[in-house]
Amino acid sequence: MVASSDLGALGSKDGPRISYNWVLPNVAPLLLPWLAMAVLLALKPNRRAAAWWILLPLGGVFAFSLAPPDTLPGDINFFVDVLAALAFGLAAVWLLSSYLRPTHRLVTFLCVVAALAGFSGLTYVSRLDLSSTNELVPAVISLAVGVGVSAVALFVLGLICRKRFRPVGIYLWLLALLAVMWVAIALPFFLIDTMSSSGEIDWSEFFTPVLAAAVFHFAVMLPFLILSSASPFYRERLKALLHVRPEAPPVMTPAPEASLKT
Repeated sequence: MVASSDLGALGSKDGPRISYNWVLPNVAPLLLPWLAMAVLLALKPNRRAAAWWILLPLGGVFAFSLAPPDTLPGDINFFVDVLAALAFGLAAVWLLSSYLRPTHRLVTFLCVVAALAGFSGLTYVSRLDLSSTNELVPAVISLAVGVGVSAVALFVLGLICRKRFRPVGIYLWLLALLAVMWVAIALPFFLIDTMSSSGEIDWSEFFTPVLAAAVFHFAVMLPFLILSSASPFYRERLKALLHVRPEAPPVMTPAPEASLKT
């Protein structure tokens, strides 16, 4: 490899030759989450064509993480990886929902947390660049918050819609819950940091990034909820995760007996 530049009369055009051995990057870690999805799709409850629709929202979020828009700040690139990891965790919850729906809501919540944390953590580690660990701590914290907030949001949604399943209402409640929880988690740290620095409270510096995080979080969860609205296969699974009571069949009133007049 030789660096070349036309310097005119100032010197030689070519710099000293440098040897560089290019090695094909190892893509095996990046394939690990997809292999995990293949294993989940091979489980007996998922051996049907409808189960493969889970790849649609998962692929959409993953494609966004590979080519995020240029409008995003460069210092939050780690958050894009967190969103992709969270998407794999949600896909795992949807595929494992047959095993994560015990009778008690609290046990279901703990199972959802375990599945989300396990598959999200696996995905993030597979995408981790060990040469740059400056963003590791904020990324781990963001992923832990995302897992906890997602699980709590699903738990609260189950309490809200335990009698009737209304998709549009679930979407609106989810957005409100995510915004409230992200604000509630970040507010104490923001106030402590502001008071320790003896500065004035600039609420725009707080609400803008926190609500943006809530919106991105909502954008990751929404495709899976839309899938559950459109697909009967995943609709029943979401109802089971939320412990929605089955709607009572309509009461059939006996038809009045016809009387024959002579």
